[in-house]
Amino acid sequence: MTDQISFGTSEFADNPEPRCPCLLLLDVSGSMTGSPIKELNAALTTFKDELATDSLAMKRVEVGLVTFGPVKTECSFQSAGLFYPPQLSAHGDTPMGQAISEGIDLVRRRKEEYRANGISYYRPWLFLITDGSPTDEWRNAAAAVREGEASKAFAFFAIGVKGANMEILKQISVREPLILEGLRFRELFQWLSSSLRSVSRSTPGTEVPLQPPTGWASV
Repeated sequence: MTDQISFGTSEFADNPEPRCPCLLLLDVSGSMTGSPIKELNAALTTFKDELATDSLAMKRVEVGLVTFGPVKTECSFQSAGLFYPPQLSAHGDTPMGQAISEGIDLVRRRKEEYRANGISYYRPWLFLITDGSPTDEWRNAAAAVREGEASKAFAFFAIGVKGANMEILKQISVREPLILEGLRFRELFQWLSSSLRSVSRSTPGTEVPLQPPTGWASV
């Protein structure tokens, strides 16, 4: 426990900038095998490269990554400069409910670390991408999303790849879920990076209008 506390204190002492946390919840179930998982891996590299073009975003944006199929925390929150995308492989079912619940808990714990170290922060983003339908109980997770949105604890976004159950996503996400056109993961992550860079240049607590998701999504 002592080591974790000293690491956190040192981490924030070295970089006291406000944090803009973004948690990626990525479906890597068996149906993502082939081109989908290949394009997703390439897009994560694009995401890192796009963030790297903005020195302020590299200090302020933090990226966390949870995959599901089964649920695994690939990386806890870390600054964009330290984020190195893992090589994801597709396998398993789609335990979306568990992934969302664990993701929300990960965000909650990170916010506690910010507060304990006197670090201000922007509203965290949870960004879900799936091509399927939950294979576990998801209604409790949906309730937690609604509660978190209502209290402004985080902002939740849902993206459906071909094959996704959009009706369930609409019950989970307060915001209208978007449908990814084809396998335009790179365009999606370019938009996400651009949006995070815009937010990171603002003052924590202010609303930043996001660019419309043109060129990669439809409702």
